[in-house]
Amino acid sequence: MTDLPDFSSPKGADSELQDFLVVEKQKAQFHAQIHEFNDFCWDKCVDKPGAKLDSRTETCITNCVERFIDVSLLITNRFAQMLEKGGGMH
Repeated sequence: MTDLPDFSSPKGADSELQDFLVVEKQKAQFHAQIHEFNDFCWDKCVDKPGAKLDSRTETCITNCVERFIDVSLLITNRFAQMLEKGGGMH
């Protein structure tokens, strides 16, 4: 069984295609965000790569990613509040 939409009905095909594309776009955005976390936190926390991460580096990466997620959620929620209030961006 695949996750691909069933395009057998012509009327539902457009809607199913749009839904499929929205999901794929969200997946791509999620993957891009993960790569951004990796790049930023790696540069900030890893002095020199070794066979294992020391506890300081592991803690730094964990805190970095958690703060990055916190800020992303804060911004997303703020924009959602603005849109709900009809303020949008002028």
